[in-house]
Amino acid sequence: MENSRFLECLAADYGRIRTVVPSNLDRLVPSCPEWTVGDLVQHVGTVYLHKVATMRDGAAPSDWPPVGLNDEEPVALLDRAYAELIGEFNRRGPGEFSGTWYEPDQSVGFWIRRMAQETVIHRIDAELGAGVPVAPVPDDLAIDGIDELLKVFVAYDAKKCPDDYAEVLADSPARSYTISTDGVEWLVGTSPATFTVGGGPGMTVPNFTSTDTTITGSPTALLRWAWNRETPGESSALTIKGPTDLAEFRRCVVIATQ
Repeated sequence: MENSRFLECLAADYGRIRTVVPSNLDRLVPSCPEWTVGDLVQHVGTVYLHKVATMRDGAAPSDWPPVGLNDEEPVALLDRAYAELIGEFNRRGPGEFSGTWYEPDQSVGFWIRRMAQETVIHRIDAELGAGVPVAPVPDDLAIDGIDELLKVFVAYDAKKCPDDYAEVLADSPARSYTISTDGVEWLVGTSPATFTVGGGPGMTVPNFTSTDTTITGSPTALLRWAWNRETPGESSALTIKGPTDLAEFRRCVVIATQ
């Protein structure tokens, strides 16, 4: 996806959050059980400002959040933070240096993508908390979000911090998963001490005869499933063939994203 497209999606999802949250700040968010909608909005605003500080200073701030930030009214904080985030993006080129937690990409463009993906997931949280229908995610954003989750979060983190996954994967039966949507496939493999990902947008998965589990669905459905944002009480929109015990995969995702 182009950076301009990420910014377009970011603007749309910020706008959707602003539409659904004002009268629902005290409601609980089922996908984030410890948060109210107000807590969620405050979190998004705080994340935006953290990335602004990171880009301005070249590295993540060592002391966060600043004193008083969590005392701001959540919606006002979100509005201020979004304006500062977009202003910072507008002042910088996507290729300009910015420190990030993902070593292969130390650029402003990383944060443009990350904030677009951060916002769409929390837009879904806001809709679930407000009790309103969850709007579809544009296919290109959803596919990119699945790719980011699998590669930038889980596979990268499992390789960089193997000790964090040692207990989860210690007794892994060496399973393989094909995740497929809209002509895009990922091949995920787990085994003791490893979590690997192949394929993705514009790529072909490695040659194989079969996988243990195949998971298919629309881009929106797969993104929501991967991030554990399916609507409570509703049947899954995915088709799963093969073993349906995905606990090992799910625990790896939780470790990488917590």
